Amino acid sequence: MSEYQIYSKRQKVLRGEVPQVFQYESLPPPLRVQIINILEDALGTGEEGYDGSTGVYSWIHKHLADECGVFTLADRPYDYACVKDVLLRGWDVELALSLIELCFRAVDRKVRHQPGLFAAQKKPGALRPDDAINKLNRRFKENGVGFRFESGYIIRVDSEVVHAEVVQPALVLLHDKQFEGTNEEFLRAHEHYRHGRYPECLVDCLKSFESTMKMICTLRRWPFNPADTAKPLIDLCLGKGLFPAFLQSQLGSLRSLLESGVPTVRNKLGGHGQGSQPIVVPGELASYGIHLTAANIVLLVEAHKKLP
Repeated sequence: MSEYQIYSKRQKVLRGEVPQVFQYESLPPPLRVQIINILEDALGTGEEGYDGSTGVYSWIHKHLADECGVFTLADRPYDYACVKDVLLRGWDVELALSLIELCFRAVDRKVRHQPGLFAAQKKPGALRPDDAINKLNRRFKENGVGFRFESGYIIRVDSEVVHAEVVQPALVLLHDKQFEGTNEEFLRAHEHYRHGRYPECLVDCLKSFESTMKMICTLRRWPFNPADTAKPLIDLCLGKGLFPAFLQSQLGSLRSLLESGVPTVRNKLGGHGQGSQPIVVPGELASYGIHLTAANIVLLVEAHKKLP
């Protein structure tokens, strides 16, 4: 069931006052409050006595404090109130997103598989994991903040259309356990991108692209050298007829696209020595690398599934 949209929000939509461009520098206070409300309805507060959320919030606090190199994130016990206080205090975006990511990983994994341990799931109006994640992503979008929670990670979104049509289908396909390693590399590329590590982003894009072909070759029992890079792997896949017969007439252009795409971008800017002048990889090129990688992964996996 779709969520009821209040009058003021409907009017803002009609007046065209909804954000059209994403920003990444801040999490507005209303968004922080909305995220806390989602967590209360999905994960709980631990105020009903000890339940699963008590241990989850304690672990999140200790883990994040350790990663930040401090003894405590707030002057209070390791509990829900501490997590809430930290999120509302106006932490910078990177740390706040790290906290949000950990909380929703708990919703996605702990609550999903052991809902009976969480008192919040027994209350009227409880948010099931999928509903909580969908609501979080909707709140990000409504507030013009360019992030989403996908496959256990907060990832940056530059275009809602490109994400929905290119990146998300790739994540869905890679969610298959057979492509677990590829999925990790592709998500790691997103993590590098979010933190502005653009050369590393391109390197992991290529790794995920190559890993996709290696896994397809493994599943198909096509012999290959584990040290093979993109070009010989592309040659092997094309030679084995990975693509449907009606694409054979376009083989030359398809091969050119695959060979001149991700591998070339990475080889020129991401994976080799910088020489006498440091190489600067702009964010828009890293974004292009991610989207091109996603499109190629979808092409390869879908072709693999259709091949007898």
